[in-house]
Amino acid sequence: MTTALGAAPVPRTLDASVVHRLLSTLDVASPAGDSEIVSPFTGTPMGSLPQASAADVDDAVSALRAGQESWAQLPVAERARVLLRFHDLVLARRDEGLDIVQAEVGKSRRDAAEEMLDLLLVSRHYARDAQRLLRPRRHRGVLPLATGVVELHVPRGVVGVLSPWNYPLALVSGDVLPALVAGNAVLVKPDHRTTLTALWQVGLMHEAGVPRDVVRLVPGDGAVVGPLVVDRVDYVMFTGSTPVGRQVAARCGERLVGCSLELGGKNAMIVRADADVRKAAEIAVRGSFTNAGQLCISMERIYVHDAVYDTFVAALCDRVAALEFATGIGWGGTIGSLISPEQRARVQAHVDDAVAAGARVLAGGRSRPDLGPAFFEPTVLDGVTEEMSLCRNETFGPVVALYRVHSDEEAIRRANDTVYGLNASVVTRDLAAGQAVARRLRAGTVNVNEAYGAAWGSTRAPMGGMGDSGLGRRHGDEGLLKYTEAQTIATQRVLGLGTPPGLSDERWLGMLTMSLAAMKKLGLK
Repeated sequence: MTTALGAAPVPRTLDASVVHRLLSTLDVASPAGDSEIVSPFTGTPMGSLPQASAADVDDAVSALRAGQESWAQLPVAERARVLLRFHDLVLARRDEGLDIVQAEVGKSRRDAAEEMLDLLLVSRHYARDAQRLLRPRRHRGVLPLATGVVELHVPRGVVGVLSPWNYPLALVSGDVLPALVAGNAVLVKPDHRTTLTALWQVGLMHEAGVPRDVVRLVPGDGAVVGPLVVDRVDYVMFTGSTPVGRQVAARCGERLVGCSLELGGKNAMIVRADADVRKAAEIAVRGSFTNAGQLCISMERIYVHDAVYDTFVAALCDRVAALEFATGIGWGGTIGSLISPEQRARVQAHVDDAVAAGARVLAGGRSRPDLGPAFFEPTVLDGVTEEMSLCRNETFGPVVALYRVHSDEEAIRRANDTVYGLNASVVTRDLAAGQAVARRLRAGTVNVNEAYGAAWGSTRAPMGGMGDSGLGRRHGDEGLLKYTEAQTIATQRVLGLGTPPGLSDERWLGMLTMSLAAMKKLGLK
């Protein structure tokens, strides 16, 4: 389903039987209204989604609390095997999953497949690392040999996962699976626009061996159902905008429950003077326009050294002109639709505001109603200045602004001049210099000679944001351990910490003080 930046072919749509099958698995006893699931490609309804009521959320949490205890008692290795069975089911049914994602989000098949690969990666990562991370760990006690200390990681209980619409595979399973393997039950509240994709995954989890009362889904609008979930669970994983993230954090703070938040970004790429401009242009196109720019770690600002600015602009615009739209389900095309006409209007407003204030459009800049209600051309701007909304506010669309700089120092300073700190990129022929620049960038992940995939796909390493880009980390050890509480069990084998019979307090405390001094000399901590 491909078109050059001109006429669009007739798109393929999602089979109605798939929609009906998935919606029939919803467990909503007393729906509080419903909404339509709309295809971004065409703007046509695909089904009607009920909205969970407070009673539905209460029932789901009660069932999960009842099911969590027996799930947590299973050996970690057995829970890990469930993740691997889920991996195999996803792999076997990937074509159906890709169809559903494309239909709900409007992304190209290539972008949907990238997300599917991520799901498979994290399934294996958490299954592989769970036993290492969750095994009991022995620590030196206060009195060596006399005091035995063991650190355990126990599940938090019921985890709420509030997932967004832009990556409904990676940001549902990627958060649910580590919570499950850690021994928690999970309540999933997906964005109402991508509930079918979430239902598909939850169904495969059940088939893989996760009991129904260990992972459940409640549907509905985030502003209505989201707070109901946050107010009832024991830990919250939220991905979304910074303003909503602040609200989630405040509600969790009132209840003294933990949360992890991946929020907005205004990510910067630096193209150094020594960069291969063709390679830099390829990285910039992928980094800026994947999923039509609806990616929290995509590039929205590119700082290009004056020595290569003009040649980079030419190479970048040539690549943008060669992009093709994907207008329906199936392979072909590199850039899909935005999620909705409202999102398209937001992107158009950012571009129009910038152009009215003096920015120059180097490529794109227009909505494409001839293709569908939410298509927008991949857009490159220069001359963006501080008074323009696009300069500092996240656009979340296929728009990137170019800035000419005259040194690495200037590029670093300007890249760091933001309240956000999610992701960044450095393109250079000199890897040592690129790493030196990367270490000075205030971002949770920095990619040298890549935009986002190198850091995101390296699942053994943590991923998350600084500043207004959030709290906590995905992936790495923290990506699993955050779903646990650390518990210390200390056993006093011999002696005691009280003053032994026959010794004065002064004598006993003096002996302990001398022991600590001796331990320091011996290098014992």
